[in-house]
Amino acid sequence: MKVNVMRENEILISAIRAAVKAGVEIMHVYKLNFSVEYKADNSPLTIADKAAHQVITEILSSTGIPVLSEEGKKIPFPERKAWKRFWLVDPLDGTKEFIKRNSDFTVNIALMDENKPVMGIIYVPVSGMLYFASKSAGAYRILLSDNDSFDPEQLKERATALPMPQPKRNYTVVASRSHLSEETVNYIDELKKEIPDIDFVSVGSSLKLCLIAEGKADLYPRFGPTMEWDTAAGHALVEISGGYIKKADTGEPLEYNKENLMNPRFIVGRK
Repeated sequence: MKVNVMRENEILISAIRAAVKAGVEIMHVYKLNFSVEYKADNSPLTIADKAAHQVITEILSSTGIPVLSEEGKKIPFPERKAWKRFWLVDPLDGTKEFIKRNSDFTVNIALMDENKPVMGIIYVPVSGMLYFASKSAGAYRILLSDNDSFDPEQLKERATALPMPQPKRNYTVVASRSHLSEETVNYIDELKKEIPDIDFVSVGSSLKLCLIAEGKADLYPRFGPTMEWDTAAGHALVEISGGYIKKADTGEPLEYNKENLMNPRFIVGRK
C-alpha cells in the first residue's frame, strides 16, 4: 500500500509541475501581442495553447502514462480504448477568455484510470491558484508562492481542504461566461420558480467546476457542447470534494474515452 501511495504522490507531483510550468508559458504569451488561429471547428488557437501542450507532454512523459491532449495529435480510438490509464489534458481551457485578456482561463490535467478521473489538477495562471485532488490526498486549493514545492504533502500543510466552510448564502447557480445557451437560461428560469432566491454567477473555463468543489456554488448546468478534456480534471476535483457530475438526460455518470470525445449535456452539483 505504501508503494502505491508513493507512486501516486510522484505522479501527482509531475502533474502539478506540468500545470504550473504550462501556466508560466501561457503568461509569457499573455503579455505579448499574439495572433489567433482557428481550428476546423472554428475554436480559437494561440501559441499559448501550443506552448502549454508542449511543456505538459514533455513533463508527463516521465510518468510513462500516455497523454490525450486537446492540442495533441489525433489518437485512433482502437489504440486509446485499450489504455488502462492515461492523462486527459486541456493545456489552455478558456482560450476565448485568454484572448479577451481576462483571468478566467486554466490549465487542466486529469489522470484517468479505467476511463474514470481519479486525479485532477487545475491551475489558474493569472492568480497562481492551484486546485489539486486525488483519491489518497483529498481535494485542496492553494495560492502558490515562489517558495512552494510541487509536493502535495508539503502543499497540504498550507492548503485549504475542499469544500470550504461557507457563510449562509442563497442557492447559487454557476454558468458559462462565453457559452451561455438559451436552454441553460430556460433551465435556470424554471429553477427560479422552485427556489426564488437564487444567485447567479458567470465565469469561464473549469473555474465553474472549482466553484462547485469549493462549496461556493450549488449547481452548474451545462447544455452547450464541451469536450472530455474540458471536464475531466474538474470532475475529479468535484467528486473527491463530495460533489457529483452526471448526464442531464439520464442521471448516469459522465463517461470518458468514448469514440466521440464530445460530452453530452451534464449537471454538476453538491450532494
